Amino acid sequence: MAADVDEILRKYKSKIESQMRGFDTQNRKTDFSQEYLRFKEEMSPEISRFERWCKSLGNIIKLKISEKDSLKIKKSLDIAHLDLEPWQPITLSVMAFLSVLFIGLLISIAVLFVRGGGAANFPLLFFFLMVIFSFFVFYFVKEWPARIANSWRLKASSQMVPAILYLVVYMRHTSNLERAVAFAAEHLEYPLALDFKKVFYDVQIGRFSSIKESLDNYLQIWRDFSPEFIESFHLIEGSLFEPENSRRIILLEKSLQVVLDGVYEKMLRFTHDVRSPLQNVYMLGVVLPTLGLALLPLATAMLGGLLTWVHIFILFNLIIPFLVFYLTDKVLFLRPGGHGDTSLLERNPLYPKYRSKAPYINAFLIALPFFIFGFLPFIFQYTPLPDMIGLQKDYTFSELGIGFFGDQKIFGFVETATGTKGPLGIGASVLSLFIPLGLALFFSISFKARTRELIIEREKTKQLEREFNNSLFQLGNRIGNGVPVEIAFGKIAESSQGLQTEDFFRRVSYNIRQLGMGVEKAVFDSRRGALVFYPSDLIATSMKILVESAKKGLQIAALSLISISEYIKSINKITERLKDLLAEVISDMKSNMNFLAPLLSGVVIGLAVMITSILTRLNIPELQEAGGTVSADLGNLVGPNGIFQVVNMIPPYFLQIVIGLYLVQIVFILTRALVVIDSGEDKLEKTNKTGKNLARAIVLYFITAFVAIVSLFVLTSIVVGGLV
Repeated sequence: MAADVDEILRKYKSKIESQMRGFDTQNRKTDFSQEYLRFKEEMSPEISRFERWCKSLGNIIKLKISEKDSLKIKKSLDIAHLDLEPWQPITLSVMAFLSVLFIGLLISIAVLFVRGGGAANFPLLFFFLMVIFSFFVFYFVKEWPARIANSWRLKASSQMVPAILYLVVYMRHTSNLERAVAFAAEHLEYPLALDFKKVFYDVQIGRFSSIKESLDNYLQIWRDFSPEFIESFHLIEGSLFEPENSRRIILLEKSLQVVLDGVYEKMLRFTHDVRSPLQNVYMLGVVLPTLGLALLPLATAMLGGLLTWVHIFILFNLIIPFLVFYLTDKVLFLRPGGHGDTSLLERNPLYPKYRSKAPYINAFLIALPFFIFGFLPFIFQYTPLPDMIGLQKDYTFSELGIGFFGDQKIFGFVETATGTKGPLGIGASVLSLFIPLGLALFFSISFKARTRELIIEREKTKQLEREFNNSLFQLGNRIGNGVPVEIAFGKIAESSQGLQTEDFFRRVSYNIRQLGMGVEKAVFDSRRGALVFYPSDLIATSMKILVESAKKGLQIAALSLISISEYIKSINKITERLKDLLAEVISDMKSNMNFLAPLLSGVVIGLAVMITSILTRLNIPELQEAGGTVSADLGNLVGPNGIFQVVNMIPPYFLQIVIGLYLVQIVFILTRALVVIDSGEDKLEKTNKTGKNLARAIVLYFITAFVAIVSLFVLTSIVVGGLV
């Protein structure tokens, strides 16, 4: 008899093990190995691109790195599921450094050949700035695995509480850890679902002999970031050894409370730790660089052409934005996790408009006239002026003066022995404002057009989430009283008139009664399901648990819904408290980005135009041609042999374009940081907020700069006119 039992066990051992590794409530096999690979390829295209770059450019040479750096990079690669060796990202960063350095060297050599002459004509400052920029690129690419791992961690952290909830709800009625983890892996969103599927994948390929070993290994990556998640898992594992059902339930509920308390405590610390770094970012990345710009016209006039607008462009539009991005990245690394966007958004009927290219085309057509206005000084530089007012000689538009202010030119181009310099005139400075305005309008209009309707739907969904707690409690009570799930949805819709929950439950009830759908399809159908119109992780989690627990019986479904109701109540309390704590930080960031930065930048541009106007009016040769007289002391300051070489000044036209583009870059960077701090990784929110912040910041900057340029120019003309 024993021999027969051993034979049966040997015969069915492999079959039983394969069934235990898979999970399906309908008793069909699930191949987690193939699903993991397919899921990774479809859901992580940006990671795949980085992998391709590392496996192509990163394989050119094999660099030997220290053991400490290797372990650090390996940890980031494991978290982000990157199939790379630690030396490959380092090699890619070195190749990026050499590429930028080589480009800078080629441009410098080309400039040397164009200028002619010896080594004195080599653009040393330009090459030095390109070297600095190449180092920034090196560190940026070097930290790419850590950045991807941090993004992965943020997204996964936002799924931890739902993951524990799935495990707890499943194990309340079925005390089986393997099936509970598989249930969570099947119903969670990216990326934690991929992590859980990889737990099964590692068992299938023989890396670990059991699910528990694979889980314990996976949980180690959260040891430094989320110890409460590990503690919750251990409590869930401990519930398997409790002989009494009541004590087992207490342990499961305790695990959920532990992860909720842990999230709250970490976010509480984050709200205190984030304030000082953000102030440093604003001071170092916005205030100090902007104030330094005001003195650039004066400095460049003294340096004799050593500093040009190209150098300013590299410094303010390449190096400093990289520095600000790097500093904000360090701040975002402090964030412990939070709410994020959801792939359910892709099922919304309005989602194709979010992905459409039409808003970009329309925005470009609207912004194009602004770009044309901005380049008018160069378009009309040599355009003859029609002789309609009895001019004594032929003038071009660039030579047209402003009679009230003496010999001031509208565009202010100056012919020198080395070529045409300028534009230095107030007209060119005013017209240059349209270039950053056009660029900001392009992004603002396109981003708003893509997200306007989806944001309205998002607000409806958030309102439904706020109301969902009471509705779930009612639904649980109805089901607990013996009302079938299919009928209970209609009953709740009738008792929720005037609320957002009425529409959701009425859609589910309509799909069941009129279209003959089951509960699962009525909620989750890709075309008609109620969740299509209310894409929410919270609602999706609740409905998935309802559908699965209802298969075990109405009483289990009722208990599950009441548990979820308590969970949502706790989440809402934590969310509201965190919003209160973050309100001051977020308000400061918005004020700096939308008000102080554009206001300061506009005033600085006005000061730059004023300094340029003063030095231009005091230019000795032009004053002599106009019949003016100056003192000997003034002649030592300006003119061909003076301290200030007016023709070598950076024109305010280029200076304004640089600072305008810099302001657009700052809005992009700070908005990204603001959204991540407030909501976690949320692409829709980031796109929408960027469009709004760009419109506010640039319009204020345009108005401030225009008023500052005109008023300070008039003041300067009156004062200097009386002086000379």
